[in-house]
Amino acid sequence: MGVHRITSESAKYYATRERVIGSGISLLGLASERAAELSKEELEALGDLAANLLPHSPGYAGKLIPTVARLFWTLAGVGEKEFQFMELEELERVIEDLRKKIGAE
Repeated sequence: MGVHRITSESAKYYATRERVIGSGISLLGLASERAAELSKEELEALGDLAANLLPHSPGYAGKLIPTVARLFWTLAGVGEKEFQFMELEELERVIEDLRKKIGAE
């Protein structure tokens, strides 16, 4: 009915986190449907993306993220990597670059 304004810093972070996680998971889902068509480099980058989503992913989604990362890395033929922290803004740029690279627009 009305306009909801996000004013507090914690609310802004939460909204950004939800947008980035949603976008990342959506991209991983689209990529999983086309995994056979993707290059090894693209599959590895998708595994890296999943790993970078982990620190920001709460609940059951967070528990599945390492599994998704390992599956993409296995498809790419690379070993498991160390999971690292990436700021949300940087993660959002990575997601958009990967979306364009694999043609999932």
